[in-house]
Amino acid sequence: MARQSSPMDGVVSLSSVREDRFWAVVASVGRTRRIAEIFANRDAALADRAWREAQVRAYAGFLRSSRQPPPNYSVVQMKRSELPKAWRPLPALGFLRGQFV
Repeated sequence: MARQSSPMDGVVSLSSVREDRFWAVVASVGRTRRIAEIFANRDAALADRAWREAQVRAYAGFLRSSRQPPPNYSVVQMKRSELPKAWRPLPALGFLRGQFV
């Protein structure tokens, strides 16, 4: 089966790179904020945010039927010291097994 191309092809996540400053895609639901993914440059973070927002739009009916509030995404510059020690990337819709993680 052929692999579908993604707007994220060729974009390298910073998850394993040791930079002091990076761009983060932040998911928010109500007052809760989680860092969804981190990138070396703003353009890559903006592309990831756009992809995540498209996923939320695609699953809007599912989110409504499961009474899950849709996450909102923003892009901010951060320092590595601001990243929580146990940080892990979030799934596109910002929740897993019915809970915002």
